[in-house]
Amino acid sequence: MQISARLLRTLSLHSSPATATTTLQEIATNHKGVAKVVLKKGKTQLFRDGSPMVYSGAVDRIIGKPPPKTGDIVLVADGTETPIGWGLYNSVSMFCVRLMQLEEEAARDPSCALDMGKLLETRIDAAIDLRKNLGLPSTHTNAYRLVNSEGDRLSGLIVDVFGDLAVIASSAAWVEKYRQEIESYISRINEINHIKWKPSSDILKEEGLELTDLRDSLPSPSLEKVKVMENGILYTISLEGQKTGFYADQRENRRFISSISEGQNVLDVCCYSGGFALSAAVSGATNVIGIDSSLPALELAKENVLLNNLDPGRISFLREDATEFMKGAASRHEAWDLVILDPPKLAPRRKVLQSAAGMYRNLNSLAMQVTKRGGLLMTCSCSGAMTQSGMFLRTIQARTSAHNHFLQHFVQGAASMAGRRVTVLRQAGAACDHPIDPSYPEGAYLSNILLRVL
Repeated sequence: MQISARLLRTLSLHSSPATATTTLQEIATNHKGVAKVVLKKGKTQLFRDGSPMVYSGAVDRIIGKPPPKTGDIVLVADGTETPIGWGLYNSVSMFCVRLMQLEEEAARDPSCALDMGKLLETRIDAAIDLRKNLGLPSTHTNAYRLVNSEGDRLSGLIVDVFGDLAVIASSAAWVEKYRQEIESYISRINEINHIKWKPSSDILKEEGLELTDLRDSLPSPSLEKVKVMENGILYTISLEGQKTGFYADQRENRRFISSISEGQNVLDVCCYSGGFALSAAVSGATNVIGIDSSLPALELAKENVLLNNLDPGRISFLREDATEFMKGAASRHEAWDLVILDPPKLAPRRKVLQSAAGMYRNLNSLAMQVTKRGGLLMTCSCSGAMTQSGMFLRTIQARTSAHNHFLQHFVQGAASMAGRRVTVLRQAGAACDHPIDPSYPEGAYLSNILLRVL
């Protein structure tokens, strides 16, 4: 006879005398003024199962006088007002609570219950230990993600490490409130000598913060560029560039490109600072061309060619619009053995999803036309809205399915437009230092698919 997971949880809570006296309700009695966010009927199980973002539509009422302010610790309770966990409140955001710890976790370890400072320290230490277990940093890679928001159970906080520099990306009001504590914990890491704080101003506006509200508790370094190593390849990265300055999420996919590039003619479309192009060139590609519309990105790419002592006759970078370049190449019947297509985020929000879908399809159709018959195309998307819509590869739920929504809506459609057939050779997402919480599939934002184009 099978016993439900809910019943097992109930039995474990009632059968353990060690946890019976450490409920959140009891702990909260020692924390005066902790408000209670009560969920609507039928909404509780979603959050008991681990979903970290309590959206405003799931809330029935808030109990507390005075009412909680943005950044305050609150209890999250079911319809009977029994706490199921605690988190950080936001009076403005559509995500009114970011859950930090569930009831059963607090029962097991009450030392972190309703104590954000202690929880931060515990979660950051756990993130450090995980990366060490994954072999990061190493002698050949010192650029990696240390904290990955929901994947490390610190929703709204990202920390990327580049050598002895940590770039902290903030996209939640609570992160700004606890800036000093976060910087303190990160600065304790042996190899970290510098910290740069990088608030995501557009997202923070949705959290109710303006740039003038953002505290400058510890000055960020005046560094504009740093040098890092990934898979044995050297890169100069710009801290004023995209995201935190470097796309560490593609590290394992770039390593794969290195393994298949020897003797190939390679085209890297939307190459940014040359990650895929350099990986191919270092590994023996006959000729590599990188295309991007950003002049600063191409300047970095050319600097990286010199940094790795590569023959500039075998690798070149052109400032071109991706669509126009591929249209021109197709009209001249030019084709490459291996094509990489890694466009910037085309669907930052659901409201532009349909127009972005057309752009993805058109770009992929052109990329197939400039791939030699029998050649390989690695196509990517970093649009989280695509993942949320179900249109893109669901890294967790559908990793092995060749008939998922991404293939149906984009790859097959693009192949039909291009007059080509394709087979799927490999499906991947972000590197393993970008963990994903299955309860928050939106975190699986990166899709990377290798196709054989026929």
